[in-house]
Parts: sequence; structure tokens; C-alpha cells
Amino acid sequence: MALHAELRAGALSIVALVQRLLASRAALARPEIWISQPSDEALLAEAARLDALQAEHGTAILDRLPLFGLPFAVKDNIDVAGVPTTAACPAFAYTPERSATAVERLLAAGALYVGKTNLDQFATGLVGTRSPYGVVRNAVDPDYVSGGSSSGSAVAVALGLAVFALGTDTAGSGRVPAGFNGIVGLKPSIGLVSTAGVVPACRSLDCVSVFASSVADAWQVLAVIAGPDACDSRSRSLPMAAPLPRGVRIGLDARPEFFADAQATAAYEAALAALQADTAISQVDLDLSPLTAAAELLYQGPWIAERRLAIGDLLQTQPEAIDPVVRSVIADGATFSAEDLFAATYRMAGYRAAAVRMFEGIDALLVPTAPTHPRIAEVQADPIGRNSQLGYYTNFVNLLDLAAIAIPASPRADGLPFGLTLIGPAGSDHRLAVLALRLLQAFGDQPAGAAPRLAADPLPFAEPTISVAVVGAHLAGQPLNWQLIECGARCTALTRTASRYRLYALANTTPAKPGLVRVDEEGEAIEVEVWEMPQRQFGRLMAQVGAPLGIGSLELADGSWVKGFICEPIAVRGAVDITHHGGWRRYLSANRAANRAA
Repeated sequence: MALHAELRAGALSIVALVQRLLASRAALARPEIWISQPSDEALLAEAARLDALQAEHGTAILDRLPLFGLPFAVKDNIDVAGVPTTAACPAFAYTPERSATAVERLLAAGALYVGKTNLDQFATGLVGTRSPYGVVRNAVDPDYVSGGSSSGSAVAVALGLAVFALGTDTAGSGRVPAGFNGIVGLKPSIGLVSTAGVVPACRSLDCVSVFASSVADAWQVLAVIAGPDACDSRSRSLPMAAPLPRGVRIGLDARPEFFADAQATAAYEAALAALQADTAISQVDLDLSPLTAAAELLYQGPWIAERRLAIGDLLQTQPEAIDPVVRSVIADGATFSAEDLFAATYRMAGYRAAAVRMFEGIDALLVPTAPTHPRIAEVQADPIGRNSQLGYYTNFVNLLDLAAIAIPASPRADGLPFGLTLIGPAGSDHRLAVLALRLLQAFGDQPAGAAPRLAADPLPFAEPTISVAVVGAHLAGQPLNWQLIECGARCTALTRTASRYRLYALANTTPAKPGLVRVDEEGEAIEVEVWEMPQRQFGRLMAQVGAPLGIGSLELADGSWVKGFICEPIAVRGAVDITHHGGWRRYLSANRAANRAA
């Protein structure tokens, strides 16, 4: 993250960073963002403690603690030990002894907690207006809604009052506020991040989400908080989808809905036009009716009963403590029977099957984060109707077990932020983040030229893997390396074979390839790269390997054996022996030098 560069260079102390943050907080005078905050003295004391740690350990602490000193905010339905959790309902409040798992992992990574943020009560709403702690106004134009329910977290990041913030997402609460405030909202696959210590909205659908000013920052936070947790029965290890292919197919709504918002329509069309500059991205029109039909069940089906269950007996004992709009939504949960639940579950299975088929033909779905952006007064005049419009492209995502990331596109003509959301199957989190960077590059928000990269690596493999040694055209940067990349492989080592091999430049191969042959004597060690990939992708790689090459067992210099590229001995008859170069790259370099000299 950018602040780490300043900390590493000694250009900024954490105390100075907190002082700057406190000054901004006072100057902005936006108290509705927060529900609770540490005192200024407590924040400065914690900042001084972190500065002392850096003084003791030097820049090594920045390498060991990836979020060291970075201020973060927490939506107030997520527990922070010793701080009341209200879910924006004072009558519901309790003080936890332990932080939520996600918060514990952030603190362990050196991040600096700066406060609990406002939200639509019980995370029920996409508007940011349903809280006794005040309406959270938009970061760009205070006449407009900030989006919800993670309103305070998004606005805190957008106004620079936190480097990143945690939100939650059930129906779009981690995406709509990002779109409305011009920042990134990363909604991970369900179960990728523990929800232990989170007040549930719909426990079966809830996710902890991340708000940040950039995709790379959001991914770095996700890399810290993701991972299995025995305290969360819904936690799961997800196989990550393979990286993006060379030609990317993006699905679009063939009949996009903007509820007569001409500004949003124009911003969306401009974004799609900008994407045409990337000739490797093709746009595919789709019928999204199965997705929008699924979305209708979130508030018109038995999942409302799950929201009612989450607040316990408060609706019966203290109904006046609940926001009137939230109360009217949750009260409907009593109207659904067990039969209704099963019927809706059967329907949802059909919609999920339709979504699986849809994603077989595309690499990601791209939709407006929200189809329109209402004023606060418009929402207050029609709280249910306006809220429903905002969930048009978000409500189906968790119901269908999908991952998503919301990114800013170019602003609307009226100056309001406009956002787009990339959606993919569960486990596609990393490829969506990489694609988001690519889209931002097309929008002009990232430097043109080299392919954009994330600061953090993909999440660890959560499935059986196999290691494959490559020696020639599949090396990094070589013509066939894309075959490994598209199989989800990652380079884990640059090493050598045992001294039992000879290397030949094969004739009449396109692209040029070497042949590696194991010999009884006069062998040498040859440079290889070892790539790790999911076992389920190994067959895909093997299907692309043609004679005279094959995949066999290969001995490395340390005596271990891995799968690797080998060659039929008959193919090296008459081939040029290039063993003395020690590897394919050195041979190619020597060959180029000889050609230049000639």
C-alpha cells in the first residue's frame, strides 16, 4: 500500500498519520459516519506504540506485518473486543469479550483500529438512511444517499478517514456503497472470510466485505482475513478458479435496467465504449432473467424469516426500538411457512443451475453496481421502492453463491460516482480482482502498458496440487507459458535437474522447443522452473502436449522427483546438443548474440 512506502522511507510516522486523520475528521464534521470511536488520546497512544515497534525492528516489521500501521474502520455489526456492538440499534447493543475473526486477523497483521461505523439498522437496507445515529450522506454530494447498509464504512474510506474498512454484504451492502462513493467494494465468495463475531442479517448468505481506494489494497486486506475458521460453521476452503484466459468473455445484460435514470445510462454506455479499447475482451449479451427472478426471492420469499430470526425477540419485546422501515421489512418474516421455505429452495436450485450454465459461456458478468442514484429526500419519500431499485443487480449474488467486486467507472455527467460490478462463480475472487484492474486500465484509472498486477499473491491453494517442471517453451515469458497460467499454475521454484540429463534444440518445432533426455552417463544439470497447479487442471495441460514431448517423472538437483517435460529419444537424433548452455534461456540468449554478431 502507498502509505507503507512512506513508512519505509521514514517520511511518515504513524503518530503523524493519526494526527492527520484526526484533523481531517474534525474538519469534515461528518459525525453520522461513526457510531463509536476510540478517544484521540487512545489512538495516539496506539500509534506511538506502533512507531516504537518500527523503531525497534526497522522496515522488517513492514514485511512481517502486511497491514502495519494502516488505519481501518469496522461496520458496527462486527465485533471489536471491549467495544459495544449495536447493529445501529441501541436496545440491541452488547459488549463482546472477543473480536470477530476478521478483526483479529487484521490486528494481528498490524492494522490500526480507528472506529465503528454507522449502518442501515440490522444491515437491512441499501440506502444508508435507516439508523438512529443519523443518515449517512454521500461522500461527493451530501444531498444523495451513500448506499447501505455499510454506509459509514464506505464513506470513511472515500473521505480518507480510514485506509480500508470492513463491511458486510448480504444483498449488496458491500457493493452499492462502493459504487455510490467512488471506491472499491470486494465481496468475497461465501465462506471465504469467517463471519464469526458478525451480527447476522441472513446467516446463510452473509459475507464480510472490504472497502478500499484501490483493487490492490482491497485484495491485500482479503489475503489477510481469508481462510478457514473453526468458529464459523459456514467457513469453507474454496478452490480458486483458473486465471483469466488470453481472450476474456464478459457477459452483459442484453436489456439493462436504469429506472429512467439518463445519467446512469450514459455513464454505463461510456464505460462499455471504453472497454472496446481492449481488443482481447469480447462483450456477450445475455438474458439475466433467471438472476433477477432469484433476486426477487430475497425480500419476497422466506429469507425474510431468516432476518427476523437474527434479531431474536426484540421485535416482540421492544418493537419501538427498531427503525419503522426495518421493522416493516422484518415483520413480514412471520408470514412464511416451512412449506414456503422448501418451495423457494426448489426454485432457487433451478436459478443456480441456470447461473452455472451462464458462466460456462463467459469469464465474468459485468453489471452496473446500482441502476440509479437517488437523493436522500427521494428515498425518504419512498423508502421501500427506491431501496428495491438499488438491489436490482446485487440481490441475486449471494443467493446464487457468487463472488463480486465493485469498481468505480468514470463519473456521471452530474459529477456523481458511477460504479460497475464484476461477478463470477464461487472461488473466482482472484480472477475478478485481476480483471477489475484490467477494466480500470481501460477506463484510464490505471497506467497503460504492462499488464496490471495485484500487490498480494492469489490465495493459497485449497485443493490437491501437483508440481510440474518446465524446461523450454513453457518457462515464464516464453510462448507457451500461457498454457500453465490458464491452468492456474504458479511458479514455486527456479532450480536445476539432477546431473543426469542432456538438452537438445529440436528441429522443425513451432514455437521452438528443446528436448530433455535422461541419460546413463555424461549428463549435466539443466535449469528448470517448477510450477504448482491444481490436480484437476493437470489433464488439461497434458492434452496440449504433443509428440515428441510428453510428461513424465523428472529428478531435481535435491534428489526429489516431480512431473516434468521429457522427450522421446528418437526425436533428438540429428538435433543440436545444447547441454553445455545449461538451460533453454541461456541457449536462446547465446543464439541471439551470435545472430547479431553475424
